[in-house]
Amino acid sequence: MASLAVVLIILGCGALMYFKGTAVNAFAMIIIAIFSSVVAFGYFEVLSNVIISRGNEGTLLSLVPWAQALCFLLLFIVTFGLLQTAATFLARNPVNLGFMPELIGRIACGIILGFIISGLLLTALQMTPLPLSYPYERFDPSNLDPGNPSGALFNADGFATGLFGIISNGSFSGKNSFKTIHPRYLDQLFMSRLIGETSNVSSISPAIEVPKPAVWPASEAVKKQVEGFVSELKTHRGKVVYEPGGKSVAIPISTEESYNPTIVRVGIKKRAINRETKVNGGVFTPSQLRLICTRSTGEAVNAYPMGYLKTKDEMEISPEIKISTSDIEGNARYIDFVFCVPSGYEPTLVEFKLNSIVEIPTGAIVSADQAPAVSPFKSSAPAPENTSNTQSPPRTQSQPQQKQTRPEKSGLSNISKSVVGDELDE
Repeated sequence: MASLAVVLIILGCGALMYFKGTAVNAFAMIIIAIFSSVVAFGYFEVLSNVIISRGNEGTLLSLVPWAQALCFLLLFIVTFGLLQTAATFLARNPVNLGFMPELIGRIACGIILGFIISGLLLTALQMTPLPLSYPYERFDPSNLDPGNPSGALFNADGFATGLFGIISNGSFSGKNSFKTIHPRYLDQLFMSRLIGETSNVSSISPAIEVPKPAVWPASEAVKKQVEGFVSELKTHRGKVVYEPGGKSVAIPISTEESYNPTIVRVGIKKRAINRETKVNGGVFTPSQLRLICTRSTGEAVNAYPMGYLKTKDEMEISPEIKISTSDIEGNARYIDFVFCVPSGYEPTLVEFKLNSIVEIPTGAIVSADQAPAVSPFKSSAPAPENTSNTQSPPRTQSQPQQKQTRPEKSGLSNISKSVVGDELDE
């Protein structure tokens, strides 16, 4: 469906420019579309927070899961319309370059314009809470390979996000470029919908906090468990068994690169847990928590948690994590997540859902002998598996197996808020 949409939009724009435009006007529209996309990418998170922060109840509640996509499209359409109106007013007299230049120019510019617009549309659709197969299935949940994404025809959406990544890395960059804060952005959007129907946004920004110390190497016992689970990911098509009954969960961790098992402590703020199930920071999946790792060259990658510490030397895997306000003493519930940090990279940022991001503070990364006491956490009731997922084969005796714990009381939810405020300087 996505590839068909790309073809139709490209053909439509090509025909429109051929019959109704000129080569100069068509070229101007490409420049306007690129500038409009910069505005949309740069400010959609800030604008969507206006809806998300007011969407705990009332008429805005139903718009909250769609807020980012709607704001992205609104910004693009309004900016494009205003600039196109200004261009039409300034260029009242059409410029004719001659038959062949006009013919080639109109069609070529129309095709490029359609390519850009189709990429932006597909990107917006992936921001929505649509099922995994819409606009297209970027990864196969039944055979998850995070290093091998699928794409639409001509990789139109990859071009759109990549172009803004390049632009934001230059003179448009603020404290951090889009490529640093959102590496592999399309993958991130898909992973946020990978498991169950948990909302893709949180109502409070930031909904998380990172204390000091926050990052330290995993113990030898945990490292052995991680090695066992990585081996299971390789043999069970990107899934691991998370309970004795044989249920499995897809984990977006690449098994092709070297890594360092690392503990990262993340606090879920009490005020982010709301009564509304649609917008609740207390209900999330592991694929909705990202550790953004960077290296000296400025390159950034995403790392997703494999699980969290149940005890100092035992980790647990669960497809969904639920926290209620009764589970929290103080202002936040701290959980020690286990990440496979790629070798040569250092944890820099943590993002929760699609709209809440915090920086790992200076001095928060410590050695193993400086690690704090573990903040143990027990698994909550598992999320329903996606209908497109298939169950993996039973675990062999040689592989580590986690004990199933009694589900915790789940807090009623709230999901959808806050954008990256000061941390997102685009």
